[in-house]
Amino acid sequence: MKKEKFEKLVEEALVDLPKEFKKLIDNLVVIVEEQAHPEAYRQTGTHPFSRILGTYHGVPFKHRGPYYGNYPPDVITIYQKPIEEICSTAEEIKEQVLKTVRHEIWHYFGRTDKEIDELEEENSQKE
Repeated sequence: MKKEKFEKLVEEALVDLPKEFKKLIDNLVVIVEEQAHPEAYRQTGTHPFSRILGTYHGVPFKHRGPYYGNYPPDVITIYQKPIEEICSTAEEIKEQVLKTVRHEIWHYFGRTDKEIDELEEENSQKE
């Protein structure tokens, strides 16, 4: 998939976030890179032969106090190549991009991977 089309999917995933979350998001940049750099594996403690689909770097929303300011933007990075590698169709890529963006947005709000997994499991049981 061309990078521009992939970036459009990421943009659409951000637009589709619930309004109650979007209104709280501030000082955040979302970028697309081909794949994770070695530093991302070190920071996340992920095995070098595994796939990283996205990362969040910044000050989580729940840790921002009244003196939060003059910080560089938080960054969510979505990695195109690993997502494409685990998907077979354009529709699967779109669904995985949405899932990955939402996962990283949960990190923005200060949730751990364990908490996110529990939230995703609850949501899948409701469907």
